[in-house]
Amino acid sequence: MQTPPIVSPQAWEAARQALLVKEKAHTRAGDALAAERRRMPWVEVDKAYSFDTADGPKTLLELFDGRRQLIVYRAFYEPGVHGWPDRGCPGCSLVADQVAHPAHLNARDTTLVFASRATPDQIAGLKARMGWDEIPWVTITDDFDTDFGVGEWHGTNVFYRADDGRVFRTYFLNNRGDEAMGGTWAYLDITPLGRQELWEDSPEGYPQHPTYKWWRWHDSYETAPDARWAEISEAGEKAFREASAKAKAKA
Repeated sequence: MQTPPIVSPQAWEAARQALLVKEKAHTRAGDALAAERRRMPWVEVDKAYSFDTADGPKTLLELFDGRRQLIVYRAFYEPGVHGWPDRGCPGCSLVADQVAHPAHLNARDTTLVFASRATPDQIAGLKARMGWDEIPWVTITDDFDTDFGVGEWHGTNVFYRADDGRVFRTYFLNNRGDEAMGGTWAYLDITPLGRQELWEDSPEGYPQHPTYKWWRWHDSYETAPDARWAEISEAGEKAFREASAKAKAKA
């Protein structure tokens, strides 16, 4: 294997700083794409869909679990899929392994659900074997998969629930787009409301809150905000602003 050149710490840092300029541009481009997603048109879902769950049948609207946003990943775990019945599709399983604790998405009014054609009992067994107990996982019983572009392949659909109970499809990704999924920020960036933080470029009237302030331990979202964390986050923001101002002054 032909490796890159070996250099001094000073030369390495210079190379890192040069690449950092491009990496920051890449990040800003991603922010701009997410802002465009929040302005994409929606299409109303006017067909009824039903899913089997451990708690009985549920509609698409009920999968929101009372929240505004719903992300549904079509995972292949059913007869004919490699690994059946002990395991799901290796690629879909890798995605499941990457999923962060759903409590953070829930705190942003967002529900994540995996959907397959295996039975609820089979899904429960798979989740227990693979350690995916935190991921809500339902059974597709109708044309949901074919209607939303995931009949023969994996894919992630995003939906929004209006006050009057209407449901809208707002975004879809598949192929390599699914590779980036799993993290809280990646999921929020494909939703119509985004991360809901003040720095985001969102349409007027969208919910937005101070960055860092809503972050919690995943088991403490139901409790009052941690006062010490508020102090730490405020101090951190101040330090970031000061460092940014100094960097701009030197430029």
